[in-house]
Amino acid sequence: MAIERTFSMIKPDATKRNLTGAITKMLEDAGLRVVASKRVWMSKREAEGFYAVHKERPFFGELVDTMTSGPTVVQVLEGENAILKNREIMGATNPANADEGTIRKVHALSIGENSVHGSDAPETAAQEIKYWFSDTEIVG
Repeated sequence: MAIERTFSMIKPDATKRNLTGAITKMLEDAGLRVVASKRVWMSKREAEGFYAVHKERPFFGELVDTMTSGPTVVQVLEGENAILKNREIMGATNPANADEGTIRKVHALSIGENSVHGSDAPETAAQEIKYWFSDTEIVG
């Protein structure tokens, strides 16, 4: 098994409901370690840059509006197979389809307000981590 790092985000719908600690606990209980974390309020420019891959999709404007509507917690997680483990504990994007005990089943309000984001591949994780963190902010 490989120790790896992944990017995790607690979205505004969850931070508004004061779920940062509860979600982080679920991640840690699953064996992931937080090696960097900060609370940010994304600007429109930051949200557009972070989600640029979705720029041509019809939901892009709504996504940017949602992500700039309140504070977000961005994190770097570390652990064995961290990318897969994080995606498993997050659950399906649509909370109605998420497995019992996953973050989205427990905390998400809807498919649009699904409380968390996580990288889907090593390349994505590296890119997303670099977008929000300098090397000196990651203290494993």
